[in-house]
Amino acid sequence: MQTTIRYFASVREAVGCASETVDLPDSVRTLADARAWLAARSERHAAALGATRVLRVACDHVMVAADAPLQPGRELAFFPPVTGG
Repeated sequence: MQTTIRYFASVREAVGCASETVDLPDSVRTLADARAWLAARSERHAAALGATRVLRVACDHVMVAADAPLQPGRELAFFPPVTGG
């Protein structure tokens, strides 16, 4: 499923881009699955999205829990718990 991923603050700096569009495999069913799949894509993604990093995630501009189901065509955003300016 094609999904737009947005990265903010230190996550954006670690990944090296503000956003990307990816085709998530059918096995990705939750936001946690999407995060794990993205983290496995590269060392930069792993540093930004690894399981030890505390991150917030939004789906279509609404804060959601990691176990929330992922629907086709949604926009995901990852960012640290506190961002500024």
